[in-house]
Amino acid sequence: MKHTTLLLSAIAALLLAGCNAKTPVTTDLAKNNIIPKPVSVTAEGGSFVLTAKSDIHVMPGGPEELASIAGYLADKLNPSTGLGLEVVSDGKKPGRGDIMLMLSDDDAELGDEGYELVITDRLLTVTANKPAGLFHGIQTIRQLLPHEVEADTVQPGPWVIPTGTIRDWPSYGHRGEMQDVARHFFGPEDVKRFIDHLALYKMNVLHMHLSDDQGWRIEIKSWPNLTAHGAKTEVGGGEGGYFTQEEYSDIVKYAAERYITIIPEIDMPGHTNAALSSYPELNKGGKAPELYTGIKVGFSTLDTRSEITYKFVDDVVREIAALTPGKYFHIGGDESHSTKIEDYIYFVNRVQEIVTSHGKSVIGWDEIAHATLKPDAIVQYWARSANALKGISQGAKVLMSPCTYAYTDMKYDSTSIFGLSWAAYIEVDRAYSWDPDTLVPGISRENIIGVEAPLWAETISTFREAEYLIFPRLPGYAEIGWTPAALRSWDEYRERLASHGRRMQIMDINFYRSPLVDWETTEE
Repeated sequence: MKHTTLLLSAIAALLLAGCNAKTPVTTDLAKNNIIPKPVSVTAEGGSFVLTAKSDIHVMPGGPEELASIAGYLADKLNPSTGLGLEVVSDGKKPGRGDIMLMLSDDDAELGDEGYELVITDRLLTVTANKPAGLFHGIQTIRQLLPHEVEADTVQPGPWVIPTGTIRDWPSYGHRGEMQDVARHFFGPEDVKRFIDHLALYKMNVLHMHLSDDQGWRIEIKSWPNLTAHGAKTEVGGGEGGYFTQEEYSDIVKYAAERYITIIPEIDMPGHTNAALSSYPELNKGGKAPELYTGIKVGFSTLDTRSEITYKFVDDVVREIAALTPGKYFHIGGDESHSTKIEDYIYFVNRVQEIVTSHGKSVIGWDEIAHATLKPDAIVQYWARSANALKGISQGAKVLMSPCTYAYTDMKYDSTSIFGLSWAAYIEVDRAYSWDPDTLVPGISRENIIGVEAPLWAETISTFREAEYLIFPRLPGYAEIGWTPAALRSWDEYRERLASHGRRMQIMDINFYRSPLVDWETTEE
């Protein structure tokens, strides 16, 4: 069967060869366009070529994850190359043009997510301490191959990678983006596409903002009216929507297969109008407000002195935590302008206890630092550095999401089609040119767990619109999280980013053609 497929693919490739533009082939590994930039690259000047005889080998007796990772790579390469690469796990010696995936536990420098890529003219070997490192190494293989490897139809090739060695590992353990599915609802397929984008650039967290004033987006079986009523609308009055628990679990599984952790967020005590409208007993006075479709903030609050509120929070956290294997539960906590400060502190302190009782650690927006934080709490810095510093003074770690640099929903400039501008205009260079370790005096490397770029959804209603705001900023945020600051510079990065224009085109990503980048694209 493989030989028949290869013959048909070869014929198709020959037919395509005359009309498809080929990515220039280089034999200098140092002239790569990998994003995030690797820690170390050593070039040897030769070429490794994938051919009709190539396969993907995994070490026999290894964990099942190896075969899954190898299968993922085969699924990425076969549609475009037509080579019919197969996964081999019988211990047979790899041949010329093969790829070998190996686990080793004796390279401390690589850590849990790093990898080593050794490329000779005969064999391409990926070695890592953990499966996550192998998965990240595969993303480097994708980016070393011609952009056309991302196509879903057979392309002419050739499928050449320069020889040499890449050693690579991340600077931060948390490298993510946040997706707001509350202001506008994005369904499971949209979320999975976002996850695939994160995976290509070695990001490992998707923070899902699952509730807000405009909609409640996850089924809670013990409080069914949250979705029966609270999910029915969105900004502008659209029909809204929600994830069943089965759909949410499927997203969590899909992400885990790509070594991405889902962090669920239920924003409280503010940003809760959808919940308050669904259950009057959560309000002071017991009267439910109307559903809300605007974009103002700060007007809603749970009744923080009512025991039914904490029964509600406990049930919500319990059900979502049971579906989410990751360490963290995000409790929101931002912009609770209608909550008295003493009530806010009381609420956050009690909710932290609830989250801990269900086996999770707390993350919250930087305002939660006004409360007495748990020792393992994370403060997500977005607006007020004083809050983040208050969290650090209590022993908390900080997740860096400065709104003036990392808010993906901000416009690029005054002519941008989508986005807001209250924090800043964030062109691609501004999104890239900041260092988490030095941005805020008093917040240094030992205080920071990583970086995250939030995408709020007030102005976007389809995922193609979302992609316009996500790209091309996402690769830059990925590089900030992965690559040491000493290896990063805008002038060098923009050249690598330019080559990803063609890759994004092939992947049908609706990206903003920033005038600051000399994009390598074809006319559309």
